[in-house]
Amino acid sequence: MSSITPEQHVVSYGKLAATWLALMALTVLTIWVSFQDLGIFRVWAALSIASLKSGLVIAIFMQMKYENRLLKWLLFLALATLAIFIGLTFVDVLYR
Repeated sequence: MSSITPEQHVVSYGKLAATWLALMALTVLTIWVSFQDLGIFRVWAALSIASLKSGLVIAIFMQMKYENRLLKWLLFLALATLAIFIGLTFVDVLYR
């Protein structure tokens, strides 16, 4: 008798391993970008890669991909609030 109900999702080891390899590749890309002379775009590239990595972790390892719409919107609201606070902090530091 299986204890897995239709609401539960089992992510295969292959998908988990592929996600881990993608995270490792993105980490190598982050390190490579840090040594490039891109000016201000170095920060934007690093933040973009970090956002992609966190998206992978949230979607696959935390299984947000399988959650209902309300929980996804609550996560988006929390991340948007965090982004607003970080942005306001940068504005405050910029105009001191």
